[in-house]
Formats: sequence, structure tokens, C-alpha cells
Amino acid sequence: MNYLWGSLMLIIGLLMFLGAMFKSEFVLYKLIHTKAKNMWGDNAHTFLMISGLIVAGLSSMFFLSIWG
Repeated sequence: MNYLWGSLMLIIGLLMFLGAMFKSEFVLYKLIHTKAKNMWGDNAHTFLMISGLIVAGLSSMFFLSIWG
């Protein structure tokens, strides 16, 4: 089961990172960005980029059964 959830979290983290890096116009990313912009202002893309890397890193630990 760790493989399934770890892989899913990794994909989500990478999509969040890539969406922030390229300032995507994808609907789901725009929804996340709108929420982040309320709190972080002009730094929302940077926040989402760092958050995506953190999610991807934690998911790899979950995938390898180091965490969780």
C-alpha cells in the first residue's frame, strides 16, 4: 500500500513543483495558486514550488517505508 500512496503523493508533488515553475494555466493549479496567493501574495509561486518539493521528498520516504 505504501507504493500506491507514495507514488500518488510523488506525482502530486512533482505536478505542484512543475506548475509553479512554469506558472501553469491548468485549472487545478490555478485553484491552488489562488488560495496560496491570498496568504503569500506575489510569492505564491515560490511557496508552491518549495511545497511541491517537500511533498515529493516526504512521499519518497513514505514509498521506501522510512516514514509512515
